[in-house]
Amino acid sequence: MTLPLTLSEKLAPRSSALVVVDMQNDFCAPGGYVDRVMGKDVSAAAAVAAAIDRLLAAARAAAVPVVWLRADYSRARIPDSMKVKLAARGISATCCAPGTWGADWFAAAPAGDEAVVTKHTYSGFSGTDLERRLAALGRRTLVFSGVQTQVCVESTLRDAHSLGYFCVVPEDAVGSHTPALHRATLDNVRFLFGDVCAAADVLAAWRA
Repeated sequence: MTLPLTLSEKLAPRSSALVVVDMQNDFCAPGGYVDRVMGKDVSAAAAVAAAIDRLLAAARAAAVPVVWLRADYSRARIPDSMKVKLAARGISATCCAPGTWGADWFAAAPAGDEAVVTKHTYSGFSGTDLERRLAALGRRTLVFSGVQTQVCVESTLRDAHSLGYFCVVPEDAVGSHTPALHRATLDNVRFLFGDVCAAADVLAAWRA
């Protein structure tokens, strides 16, 4: 099997899938969990919405599959390791509780035929059927978008890399409440785990 050595080869529409991570009100919107409970600035998360919207339009036009990850961090579902960190911070509120405004999509939403995978920890592969869904698509490159860069995006990307996927991160389509950690993740992806580019590079490949 020939390996794709260039970014354009990796981003060929027949080889790619777009992964949208946690674009939900509790992570992205003023008044959501990250803003209200964590006291973090959500403006960076909101800022990536326009780039993600362009990626979605291009993916749908080029028949690139889109897979959505959404969080449900109900206390009964999250692992004890997450519960301990929340307890240490004195946090009792639930992030992305099903049926609440906080769990709703922010700025964009799945089309009717697009896969939605619900996760209960940071990696989209942990305890979900994401690996099976991606295998069924037969795509080798995953383009990651969404939030938070250094948490759920990075956790899912690292697992994808270990499974042999080629990982691409359009840096203007991922966001974080902590800019220094956002940059650190991008540097680490460049170093070991994949490619970092601009959303425009992905759009050019999918529109070609």
